[in-house]
Amino acid sequence: MRQIHVLAPGLLTTVQDLGREGFGPMGVSPSGAADPISLRLGNRLVGNDDATAALEMTWVGGAFLFPQGAVVALTGSDFAATLDGVPVELWTSLKISPNQTLRLGQTRSGARCYLCVQGGIAVQSFLGSASTHILSALGGIEGRKLRKGDVLDIGDAPEMFQKRKLAEHAKERLAPRKVLRVTPGPQSGWFPQSSLHLFYRSRYRVTEEANRMGLRLEGELIPANFHEEMITEGVSLGAIQVPDGGPPIILFVEQQTTGGYPKIANVISVDLPSIGQLLPRDEIQFELVGWESARHMLRQQEALLGSKELILE
Repeated sequence: MRQIHVLAPGLLTTVQDLGREGFGPMGVSPSGAADPISLRLGNRLVGNDDATAALEMTWVGGAFLFPQGAVVALTGSDFAATLDGVPVELWTSLKISPNQTLRLGQTRSGARCYLCVQGGIAVQSFLGSASTHILSALGGIEGRKLRKGDVLDIGDAPEMFQKRKLAEHAKERLAPRKVLRVTPGPQSGWFPQSSLHLFYRSRYRVTEEANRMGLRLEGELIPANFHEEMITEGVSLGAIQVPDGGPPIILFVEQQTTGGYPKIANVISVDLPSIGQLLPRDEIQFELVGWESARHMLRQQEALLGSKELILE
């Protein structure tokens, strides 16, 4: 079996796939790739199924030795990758020869880079997913981030290399956004119109308290017109909570599955990958869209991902 030897783990490198949906009632959030579009595209570049497990690196990448070689692709943000000292291009398949080393540095753009390997990262599945859930220490490699000296098995796959590259028009259309589109949250009616106007015209800065559980924002506080505590209820991925007297919080892939703060809005599905590429100190805004517009944009995105012109060979 082919392997990857971890020479340096990076800041926070974990095994991720598209997550484990449907276990919220058990208190288990989906986890999965913070930027699922980058994961899906990287897997297609190396001939895998979209949901195949890969490595997600955050802010600073690692160094990986491939004793038997491999076919890989790097997607997401630019982490200044090199293969035995030679710069590596993003969004394209790459053949690694036996005993070559892939090194990644500090990000030059967004928050996360994905290393997809033909055959995928072979780990034991938990609740139908290989994804690492750091807070509960489940999935991936012992439920934790990678460490120096870890040895990762690569799944079985035909030894086949075909040069593939993501089309430029797709890169542009799928690029991360800093204006996040949202639909009204379940408690949006609790906020006076003045508070809603303030929320949508304000710019917010991502704080250092940003991780896979959620992103705390810094900026205008949003007054509400309620005085009683709400009953704890289920929360969705991308929900924007407004704590009493505090700044908004975007709930993310390792969110708690219930919450007791009012939710003013929810980031739409097509913009969830953009959250995964936000860095501390990035500035963002929110744009209100209708339900049908959100569904239409999702259909358009999936049509693009299903296009024959998406991957160039």
